[in-house]
Amino acid sequence: MIEKHLNTVPLWFFENLLKHREIYHFVSTRRGGFSNPPYDSLNLGFHVGDNPETVLRNRERLAMALGIPMDNFTTARQTHGSNVEIITKASRGCGAVDFDSAIDATDAMVTDTPGICLMVLQADCVPLLFFDLKKKVIGVAHAGWRGTVRMIAQNMVKVLKEKFNCLPDDILVGIGPSIGPCCYEVGSEVVVQTGEASQHKRKYIYETPDGKHYFNLWEANKMQLVHAGIPEKNMEIAGMCTYCNHTHFFSYRYQQRETGRFGVGIMLLDS
Repeated sequence: MIEKHLNTVPLWFFENLLKHREIYHFVSTRRGGFSNPPYDSLNLGFHVGDNPETVLRNRERLAMALGIPMDNFTTARQTHGSNVEIITKASRGCGAVDFDSAIDATDAMVTDTPGICLMVLQADCVPLLFFDLKKKVIGVAHAGWRGTVRMIAQNMVKVLKEKFNCLPDDILVGIGPSIGPCCYEVGSEVVVQTGEASQHKRKYIYETPDGKHYFNLWEANKMQLVHAGIPEKNMEIAGMCTYCNHTHFFSYRYQQRETGRFGVGIMLLDS
């Protein structure tokens, strides 16, 4: 990934996606906004306890920096599930200026309609961006441990294949900043559920000599995508831990739950 400052707003971009002029994408940080602690400063989440008017100002600042109209943004009411919603022109702008109008109960969205900026919000969970080079289809997903165990990454590829006739070889993926395996200690509930969901648990859950368990969300989601047929060479993993980099990104775990949300988005441009 590379960092750029657009109108003083720091943003990150995947190098594998930047090569393609048919799309625009971004990963925001916690810097460059108006919110007060503990949401300082570019909090994009209406649902975390921040002043809604300030959140709207933050979103407007992001939109201005990106050059994307506010009513092009589409967000969801995320539930840590595995539902993938197909977004049409009629849904453009849902959740852009408030929480209530966001797409209900979904953690992943996909569209082949230009001018819709799909955006997910996170503060330790893994954001995933998808782009099919041939079919011109984009997608975005939010994968915490629950979404990962529920195979949200594989569900996204399944929808791309079944609803848009995409071929895995044509799909590029960006796996964004999230809490890393260095810091993501998990309890027995997670260990048990990941074991039930996958026979490859040992590849992304490791145990330390003192009996603690750590979850590698990046590896777990990459394995799902590989299993779904996407070549590893098509993926770019940010490898940036939000806990370690809590001054740059919001981290729910570092800030003991009360914190803001940064955004990850992608938009298909008009040809």
